[in-house]
Amino acid sequence: MNFGMAERIVSTTELVGLKLFKRGKVRDMYELDDKHLLIVATDRISCFDVVLPTGIPNKGKVLTQLSSLWFNFSRVITPNHFVTTDITKYPQLAKYADILRGRSMVVRKARPIPLECVVRGYLAGSAWKEYKEKGEICGIKLPEGLKESDKLPEPIFTPARKAEHGHDENINIQSAQELLGNTLVQKMKEISIQLYKGARIYAFIRGIIIADTKFEFGLINNELVLIDEVLTPDSSRFWPKKEYKPGGPQPSFDKQFVRDYLESINWNKTPPAPSIPPEIVIKTEEKYRQVLKILTGKDIE
Repeated sequence: MNFGMAERIVSTTELVGLKLFKRGKVRDMYELDDKHLLIVATDRISCFDVVLPTGIPNKGKVLTQLSSLWFNFSRVITPNHFVTTDITKYPQLAKYADILRGRSMVVRKARPIPLECVVRGYLAGSAWKEYKEKGEICGIKLPEGLKESDKLPEPIFTPARKAEHGHDENINIQSAQELLGNTLVQKMKEISIQLYKGARIYAFIRGIIIADTKFEFGLINNELVLIDEVLTPDSSRFWPKKEYKPGGPQPSFDKQFVRDYLESINWNKTPPAPSIPPEIVIKTEEKYRQVLKILTGKDIE
């Protein structure tokens, strides 16, 4: 990768004076006080649950700015942990302003629930593979004769058990209820489908199809809240509406482009991950920034 590209990538952060709370696949989290965390979205990219050695310039800024849009959008449906992206409100962050600007947000601390709430409105990815084999997805029977990328009659909820290391595990709703209880899972399912339906309309008007997405929830004082990231190119499939044509894979504004490259070189999807060539990096950055501009009307800060 050329030096000019590499110097624009924030692969990791070391904010001396702040207590590192957790380093995830993409985000570095720091403790601000007893009730608040600073979440920094780096430019790391993870595919098939493995972090790649090559970052995507400005990716963290796209994730943060889109999540900010959706956290504000979603408040009418459910509470969330988002506080602000304005780091000037926190004097202890001033010396890190250059690193944090546009790629960080302050959130309320929550106790994460170990379940990914996946909502699918179209038949793509692992769901398409499972449908071809079984005619169902995570135990949900679907009509016969559907094609790849077809719109489903109604959005479906297909949860996944979160793994601390390695791959998350797709499970059916009965297994999720055994894990967390019927009431909590039912509430997460209803909220997730509501969020997806609302966002799908918002995006469709602007020329984007949200094929599927995943939400994460946590508890603050026993109240269920939306956490993590929301409706980003890392957590969703975004397709250009004007190019949509069922019957095969779709062009996309998300990390499917990188997944497709990794599939093409027959990587075994276990560490260590291969580097991504510069042309794939450049195209991926373009896709992320393009969907940000379509959905918000703005480029990165």
